[in-house]
Amino acid sequence: MPTVFSFPPIANAAARVLILGSMPGTRSLQANQYYAHPQNAFWPIVGACCGFDAGLPYAQRTRRLVTHGIAVWDVLQSCDRQGSLDSAIVGASARPNDFARFFARHRRIGTVLCNGGTSFAKFERLVLPTLGERAKSLCIVRMPSTSPAHTMPRIEKLQAWREALAEFTAGR
Repeated sequence: MPTVFSFPPIANAAARVLILGSMPGTRSLQANQYYAHPQNAFWPIVGACCGFDAGLPYAQRTRRLVTHGIAVWDVLQSCDRQGSLDSAIVGASARPNDFARFFARHRRIGTVLCNGGTSFAKFERLVLPTLGERAKSLCIVRMPSTSPAHTMPRIEKLQAWREALAEFTAGR
């Protein structure tokens, strides 16, 4: 079973919201880009919420997120997993990223939007207990997954994400 590793976060010190995935899929790992699978709705959804074209080059898309105070990362730093599905993650192998350090550097983040059930569950189980008092200051929201494996209609996903990101994208 191969061990896979996540990417560094997309973030700056002004970030106010953190969008968390679980672990990049195979296509993302190959491209060295978050949400690189063409059927993943992440970029079309956040592009619509933030007012940019999801077809922009990756560097421009990530800059647009940062401009809106949005950070992106994954709960897991590494895990054993065959393929891309969260259900294939070997539970005992899951190692979380260093969120104590991350939140110390990104003090303005008050909202964590978990991109799907796995990121939400792993954040609650592996990360929250390590954060001490900082955990009390976070609003943690389980969002519908942007993954093509999650079968909710895209328009419903977009509406949920638009509502969650509204305060961070208004007036920009």
